[in-house]
Order: sequence, then structure tokens, then C-alpha cells
Amino acid sequence: MSERIEADWLAGAPARAVTRMLEEAGHQAWFVGGCVRNALLGAPVSDLDLTTDARPERVMELARAAGLKPVPTGIDHGTVTVVARGTPIEVTTFRCDVETDGRRATVAYSDDIAEDAARRDFTMNALYADARGEVVDPLGTGLADLAAHRLRFIGEAEARIREDYLRILRFFRFHAWYGAPEGGIDADGLAACAGLAEGIEALSRERVGAEMLKLMAAPDPAPAVASMAMSGVLMRVLPGGASDPLSVLVHVEEEAGLAPDPIRRLALVGGEEVAACLRLSRAQEAGLQALRDAMGSGWGSGELGYRLGAGRGLDVLALNAALSGREIDPVSRETMEVGARASLPVKAADLMPRITGPALGEALREIEARWIASGFALGRDALLS
Repeated sequence: MSERIEADWLAGAPARAVTRMLEEAGHQAWFVGGCVRNALLGAPVSDLDLTTDARPERVMELARAAGLKPVPTGIDHGTVTVVARGTPIEVTTFRCDVETDGRRATVAYSDDIAEDAARRDFTMNALYADARGEVVDPLGTGLADLAAHRLRFIGEAEARIREDYLRILRFFRFHAWYGAPEGGIDADGLAACAGLAEGIEALSRERVGAEMLKLMAAPDPAPAVASMAMSGVLMRVLPGGASDPLSVLVHVEEEAGLAPDPIRRLALVGGEEVAACLRLSRAQEAGLQALRDAMGSGWGSGELGYRLGAGRGLDVLALNAALSGREIDPVSRETMEVGARASLPVKAADLMPRITGPALGEALREIEARWIASGFALGRDALLS
């Protein structure tokens, strides 16, 4: 099976400058991984990765000579980021693993593209394309697996996982994004993830959180998360988390026209100390807590909109609908949107100096409650009377 890719990034000046820099010096230059995989699928490409037989120091030397900017972002592991016309392209020397501890690998440089392919994680990620777009499949399985949307580890799944336990989470994330739902998840890979799930404990929470956020951003992560729960991986990542309601939420989101939102979905999956387990940012943690508090607040749909705004108010309507196994009620959505536009017509100054101190706050809360209960209909005079 032979393939050729055509993409704007491949024909662009930055990619041409870096590949020409290597090839004119007698070195190989192959785009690899996500940019090749996504180009073959017709999916967006965000990062460009090149691999070459040139050693890192040689890449630095060639980049300077070509008027490009080399940055030694991972030079100890063979990676130099070459900036061409403002575009960063990671250039990594062919490698083979010498020793791993489940978190990082000791590597040796190689001149063989097949050795480089054999150390990668999944067959669909071991595809290479030259500067003209010609695709090579050194392992002979990547193109067929990609065409079938079949996610498989390269070689022995357990061996690949022991090299880096993060590959357990990548297995579920890549299945959610690129696997065929009707084909199911790869049984050998799932068994290996289940058997080695304890290795997740050795990973940094930042790496785990980054993978989980990417997984939850998939169009439909529910089947992958269900497999995580079945294999015992989910409890390692989010103790107390539940996968069951997620498929209902995805359906509710689709019906409501909501884009995938990892924080919304994490609010439903739940678990103990989610923010700490995933090392969420402060903004992400605040958003997650706001959703979870509102889900159990008992607020009506109008009050949800008033207190959270239209965006997060709709999130809570979706979450509560998913928990009850139904779609969002159109009337509730309209009422929430009315609340989001409403503004309390009474200010503290309207009550002063007649009321001061702690009583002022209490009076404002009572007025606000009457105003919300009226469906935001009562005006200033009626509220003050």
C-alpha cells in the first residue's frame, strides 16, 4: 500500500526550508507522527515533527548556516526545535531505546528509519512522509491500521507500555479520537493496560492531567472512558469517578449544539479531588467547582443563568439533564437565557441610609430572592416597597 499526502503545511516555506537544509547536506528528512497521520485522515495539523539521521549538533550547525534559529529544546534526547519564518519544527534524530524506567527512556542514535519506527507507540503513529509527500510505512502495518481506524500498539503491547506508562492513557485518548467505534477497542492493548495500570502511579500528575483533558475533548470519549473504567485504569486516575453518565451527556451536548468541553465532562465523571489528581490550572479548578456546586444547588433554570451566565448555565442544564437521562427542556433553556440577561434593579444605595451594616446585605439578599422568584419581573419600586 502506497500513499502520498498533499497539505498546505507541506508546501509551505517553513517546511521546505528545514527539509531543504537537511537534504542538501546529504541527510534524510522525514515528517513523522501526528502531522502525517492527520494529513492522511484529512484532519487538522497543529505541530510539525521531522526525524532525520543527522545528529543534534549537526542539525544546530546546519540551521545556523541556513539562517534559521535552532533551539536545543530536548537536545539530550536528540531533539532540536528549528524556527523557520516564525514556525517551530521539531527535528529529532532517529533513535532506538536502550533502557527505560516507565517514565523516560535512555536512547541511542540510529541511522535506520525502521529502528526509529519500532520504538514508537502505535502503528498509525509510525508513518513517515518526505518533503514531496511520499509516505513510507517501515513496519508495514501503519497504513492499513490507519485506514481501518484500528489503534494498535507496535509489537508487544506490554513492552511498549513498560517503556512509558503514559502510553496507557494515550491508548484510550487515541482510541477516542481515531478509533472506529464499531470496531471496538483492541483487546490485546486493553488487557495490557489493565495488567499494568499500577504503573500510572509513577507518572506526574501534570502528564496525567494533560492526557485526560485531551481525551475529554474528543467528540465522543464515552466508549474509551467506559473501557478505562472496565480495565481499572479510571480508578487509578480519578478515584471515585463514574463513566456511565458520559454517553448520555454526549448525546445531550449534540442535541443542544454544545461543543465538547473537558471541564463540563469531568464535572459529570466526578471523582475525589479531581483538580489535584489532574493538576488542573486555577481557572480550570474554579470552573469545575462552579459546575459541581451549581449541579447540587437546587437553583431553577433562571437562577442558573443569572448566577453563572448563559454559557455555564447551559452547561449545568446539560449536566442535570444527563443525570436524569433526558434532553434539555427548551423552556428551561429559554428561562436560563432570560436569567443570564437579567440585572437586579435595586442597588445598595437604594436602601441607605435607612439600612446599614450587616442588615444591608441581608435586605439585598431578600430582595434578590423575591426578584428571582418573580421570574425577574418585579421592578425597582415593587421590590423597594
